[in-house]
Amino acid sequence: MWTSIAIALTLAPFAVLWHPVAMLLGAALDPFDAHVVAALVLALPWGLLLLLHMPHATAAFAATRAPRDMLDLAKSWRGVRRDFQTWNVVVAAIVTAWAIGLACLGAVCVGVGAGVYYAILVSAHATAALHRQSEGLPAR
Repeated sequence: MWTSIAIALTLAPFAVLWHPVAMLLGAALDPFDAHVVAALVLALPWGLLLLLHMPHATAAFAATRAPRDMLDLAKSWRGVRRDFQTWNVVVAAIVTAWAIGLACLGAVCVGVGAGVYYAILVSAHATAALHRQSEGLPAR
């Protein structure tokens, strides 16, 4: 539930901007195409925000079970600055796993469930690398 709330809160500003951006593009494109292009344009910064926030937030939430960890953007960004190398490897694993998992869609939907399951497992395992035992938090 807390993960869904965090994702919805990060999506909200981009969802609010979606229609105005589409209207800006509407002069040059068909209205449907403008909305599709606006969604694609806004998906990149939203995805980058999620990659900056969610790995550290979910690792902290899994360790403490405190909902505030899932919603603390500043703490996540401090974590990225503190341990950029580990975060970079984690994000590379997450993006690669989701690319491979979603590539199953290109195989005429054969293995989509397995591909997404694989992506979720790799994402969870990679995110676990961000949990530091030195923080004094009990391992679960």
